[in-house]
Amino acid sequence: MGQFALTEAVYYILLSLQSPLHGYGIIQNVDAWSKGRVKLAPGTLYGALNTLLDKKWIEALEENPESRKKEYVITEKGRSVLREELDRLRELVENGQSILGDEK
Repeated sequence: MGQFALTEAVYYILLSLQSPLHGYGIIQNVDAWSKGRVKLAPGTLYGALNTLLDKKWIEALEENPESRKKEYVITEKGRSVLREELDRLRELVENGQSILGDEK
């Protein structure tokens, strides 16, 4: 696909949506996985979700009449983009380790 780099927020959002999830659940995942380093405000999250919907990287599930929470899930296209990003990140780490060694 020759894509550009994903932002951390988009990367974590796509990771979160391997199974259906609502916005608050995504925010919780991102906070936990980044150990609090990446903070997603609701406005930022919903703007990103709208962009991802437009790109067809995620889809909104049919609303449950018993809940006001809208759930989203990743599409095959989104999963492909996520795999490409993971390959790109691995390449970055491998290049860094080969040049700097495995020092921490």
